[in-house]
Amino acid sequence: MAGTWPTVFLGVIALATLVMASVQLGAALYSARMARRLEQTVNQLQQDVQPLIARATIVSDEVARVTTMVGAQVERADRLLEDLGHRVDDTMTLMQNAVVRPAREGLAILSGIRAALNALRGLRGSRADGARQDDEDALFIG
Repeated sequence: MAGTWPTVFLGVIALATLVMASVQLGAALYSARMARRLEQTVNQLQQDVQPLIARATIVSDEVARVTTMVGAQVERADRLLEDLGHRVDDTMTLMQNAVVRPAREGLAILSGIRAALNALRGLRGSRADGARQDDEDALFIG
């Protein structure tokens, strides 16, 4: 039996090597399947994402175009508002020159006439007061 133990151990080693080779072969086949699945998934993902990327590119181009248009419109509106402000200033200056200054001058003339009339009334009133005072002095007994 002394010669059988090495043969038994050699058989166990051969069996263990066969099991390890089988496990490694199974792992290699499983890895190859997983690699194929992963490649298919990546390809499918690329096919699904490519239209989205194309749409996103179109949308970004449209956004850039609209942004340019909006910028131009804002500049145009700014110019229009600035022009409107200048026109309002010019109109107010014309109104002031055409209406306000003559009205002030007219009011000044009216104030002068009013002052003259008040002065004339004051002179008449002082004469009448003086005559009344003389009449009252004549009636005073004392």
